[in-house]
Amino acid sequence: MSEQVPVLRIGQVLLVSIQTDLDDRTVMLLQDDLAAAVVDSDAHGVVIDITAVDIVDSFVGRMLATIASISRLLDAQTVVVGMRPAVAITLVELGLSLGGVRTALTLDKGLQVLERARREQAGDEASLLGGFSDRDAGPDAAARP
Repeated sequence: MSEQVPVLRIGQVLLVSIQTDLDDRTVMLLQDDLAAAVVDSDAHGVVIDITAVDIVDSFVGRMLATIASISRLLDAQTVVVGMRPAVAITLVELGLSLGGVRTALTLDKGLQVLERARREQAGDEASLLGGFSDRDAGPDAAARP
């Protein structure tokens, strides 16, 4: 039987805490629910906590990478946290390195990864704008030389 995985919003971050082993249907529902939640909440980050996950198969591994790719396309970075050694070993044995997916050992470290990524992105955007952000421009910025 498939269960819906809750997606919780904490500030500008969405938290997905997976508490059971995932079947294919649940993973597909999570992918759809999370994509909608990223758009609806304008979140800048997604944390997927898999601490309670004991086993993964190739489908679940690929879907974690797919979920991260979808979130990235929707302007949200994804961090997978709480991966057990057995899960990491299984993913490697299956040939799934989860390229492009950031990982962290704990939820706290995952949130730190997202905060650093947000600051780096803000710095990159400011440098593209010559050191000015939209907030610096003010309402009469177009009138300035």
